Amino acid sequence: MKALDNAEAMIVIKESITRIVPDADFALVGPDDRFRDVLELDSLDFLSLVEMLSERTGVRIDEDDYPELTTLSDATRFLVERSKDRTSRTP
Repeated sequence: MKALDNAEAMIVIKESITRIVPDADFALVGPDDRFRDVLELDSLDFLSLVEMLSERTGVRIDEDDYPELTTLSDATRFLVERSKDRTSRTP
């Protein structure tokens, strides 16, 4: 898979959240808001999101990485950086 840019990563994040919370209103979520709180994602929802993001992007997301997925801007940055790391290691 190719490296993601910011726009692509944000689309994947929002689409993934919408699959878990179909009525998610992103107008309520600023880029630096804790989206789990604003959209009321519980622990199982968050784990489903992590799994979906990993599957859709090919980026490995470990439990130690969860704090990097707190806000939309943090999650975007994380996916962009990790997707670049992944592609730089591929021969």
